Amino acid sequence: MAILEVGNCHYVTGIAPVADAFDSTQYTDIVSMRGFHQAHFIIWKGVGATGTSTITIEACDDVSASNVSAIPFKYQKQTGSDDTYGALTSATTAGFTTTAGSNQIYVIYVDAADLAPSGYGFVRLKAVEVVNSPVLGGVMIELCQARNSQPIQDSVIV
Repeated sequence: MAILEVGNCHYVTGIAPVADAFDSTQYTDIVSMRGFHQAHFIIWKGVGATGTSTITIEACDDVSASNVSAIPFKYQKQTGSDDTYGALTSATTAGFTTTAGSNQIYVIYVDAADLAPSGYGFVRLKAVEVVNSPVLGGVMIELCQARNSQPIQDSVIV
């Protein structure tokens, strides 16, 4: 598991980059939100012609996801070769479906308060393949706005 800490954020590999990253149903690692106010799931689709996936966010009760509850979230996407992102979009618990094509970045924003109705303190991204066609990609998790100024522990990774 790759770990990088920069400033007030903590970075975790959610799904390591691979040639068919979103085959079938894939889940990122589960991370704890108890020490952070925000989590950002950053999906990077490098190469892919027609493959798409439905993206949802699940609040989890523990590190093994014994109980999960889909939660609403916000996201933005960049689908060109520049750094221009679309509008911030609200997604329901049903999530959204990615766009077919290459060179895309999706940033999914989860606020710790979004987990409150579930009573759970952990979160993960779920990707369910819609169009079965390989997509080279991966997911990075950025945990931000630490709740205290103490050094961030590796225990956010499960």
